[in-house]
Amino acid sequence: MSEVRGSVQVPRYGNLFRRIFAVSGPAYLVAVGYMDPGNWATDLAAGSAFNNSLLWVLVMSNLMALLLQSLSVRLGIVRGLDLAQACRREYPPLVNGMLWALCEIAVAACDLAEVLGSAIALQLLFGLPLAWGVVLTAADTLLLLVLGRYGIRKVEAFIIGLVTIIAGGLLVEVVLVRPEWGGVAAGLIPSLPGPGALYVAMGMLGATIMPHNLYLHSSLVQTRHIGPSPAEKRTAIRFNIIDSAIALNMAMLVNGAILIVAASAFFRAGYHEITSIQEASHLLEPILGSAMAPIIFAVALLASGQSSTITGTMAGQIVMEGFLNIRIPPWVRRMITRLLAVIPAVVVILVSGEESTGPLLVLSQVVLSAQLPFAIIPLVHFVSDRKTMGEFALGRTMRALAWLTTLIIVGLNGWLLVETLPGLSTGEGAMWIQALVIPFAAALAALLMYVWLRPWIRRVWRRRQVVADVGIHAAGLQAAGLAGAIGTPYGHVAVALDFSGRDAEILREAVRFLGTNRPAVALMHVVESAPAGFHGADSGDAESQQDAARLEAWAAELRTLGFAATTHLGSGRPVPELVRLIGETHADLVILGAHGHGFIKDLLLGTTADRLRHRVDAHVLVVAKRKG
Repeated sequence: MSEVRGSVQVPRYGNLFRRIFAVSGPAYLVAVGYMDPGNWATDLAAGSAFNNSLLWVLVMSNLMALLLQSLSVRLGIVRGLDLAQACRREYPPLVNGMLWALCEIAVAACDLAEVLGSAIALQLLFGLPLAWGVVLTAADTLLLLVLGRYGIRKVEAFIIGLVTIIAGGLLVEVVLVRPEWGGVAAGLIPSLPGPGALYVAMGMLGATIMPHNLYLHSSLVQTRHIGPSPAEKRTAIRFNIIDSAIALNMAMLVNGAILIVAASAFFRAGYHEITSIQEASHLLEPILGSAMAPIIFAVALLASGQSSTITGTMAGQIVMEGFLNIRIPPWVRRMITRLLAVIPAVVVILVSGEESTGPLLVLSQVVLSAQLPFAIIPLVHFVSDRKTMGEFALGRTMRALAWLTTLIIVGLNGWLLVETLPGLSTGEGAMWIQALVIPFAAALAALLMYVWLRPWIRRVWRRRQVVADVGIHAAGLQAAGLAGAIGTPYGHVAVALDFSGRDAEILREAVRFLGTNRPAVALMHVVESAPAGFHGADSGDAESQQDAARLEAWAAELRTLGFAATTHLGSGRPVPELVRLIGETHADLVILGAHGHGFIKDLLLGTTADRLRHRVDAHVLVVAKRKG
């Protein structure tokens, strides 16, 4: 069994609260995305412009989020796949690539909100120019890399601490503004009170139901040890849904507090067009008569930006690996994502001024809302499929609710598009805008119809094809030619496999070199997936399970040749993990393959052989890559 498979134990029996506590954690990481700076911008805009009238949007969005996150939980627990991996398995490469591109746009939009929120908080607290604050936020790339070394439970505790700061700060603000609770209750009745309300409501919806959280949650739930029996899976699903309900309702209360503060402080005082978080903060002191109000506001905002940047990083890594079947080091992935957010933010600030950040934040959340259907529709299809989900497929009632939620979200996006397009027909450059926007919207509509209809068409007209495993590593178990004949004096040998397609060649040369001596052989591999890299030994993702099975298959083949073969699976960065495993097995010889990268690939993917040989006492034998 893999060393990293489901290492966070969930007791099967005993105290109910202890069992739920063991499951608790993933939902809080997901919930952080529901209270990021993008939510602050949309909630402030809604409260200042429309009083409490759009509170119902938060409640509706939260109910939808609870349903959709429960579907993500179901997919991850039952199939052992995250949503991105399931999409790659279902859709052809071209469509899969387009879904990935749209998801990356959503991740960049989310990161843009985190960048601007953190920069605004730094400006409010320390007077730092906004453009410099935006550039400085690139440094928080290091935050996740540092936190990841301490394990998932420590990260979860850190996140909960930041959430506590956010909730505590906003609770103080609510007490200071003294809201009219009758008006708050009236805001729970659905209505669109005026022009622009739909646009703001869509921003609130996109800020609450964040598409990348669906990919993230389906991966995070696999960090818990879940037994193979249907009863254990059913219990795990139930406990995770309870955890999600607590975490997401907490996020809804935080968002509701922001909107109530905006309505009670700004709308009531006649400030109906709060366009930026900075403006809102500056107005708190004169309106409320408290010098602490803006400071508390800024501290909570900074906690929001820093906590949401962690989950955004994890989601981005999972999305890239799941859709494209490639991986790059987390720091490279993080810098790419952050630069995609930093560059447009700096350009907009320099060109349009700092007052443009408010509309930019709201726009980022509308982009998230527009991407939602492309994540929700595949998710509902996957968890409704009885062939792959078995008894855990959605029943009629749940399936109807899921599709109703999907139709509401798609309908609202269509409504927003119909309202927005006429405004593009006037003004300077309208022709060029229409030439780009209308074809792009038509292409998205065609893609959405394909994604929606394809699984149904396949089930009606063809038998479902038997699809191979996720295939992170495509190497087959070809053991032909492993027998060798030359003896060596080595007693403990480590063989590092990277599952790049050269495993048979490396093992063949290893056996040829070891010959008749038949020493103890330790087969090693390091899982570099996003869940394994971040959660370490707590990960239980599909790739870890597959890699453990592949190692065991090679070990079984070696045992038939007389070798005492064992398997050792690490997780995270290859070189440190291999050094640790080599030390634990007391190997006096290490055999691994040369990858043959060029400079760029070395920068992105690493130079394992060169770095490893300087950090171990054992001899290192590198099997060259044959050309041709």
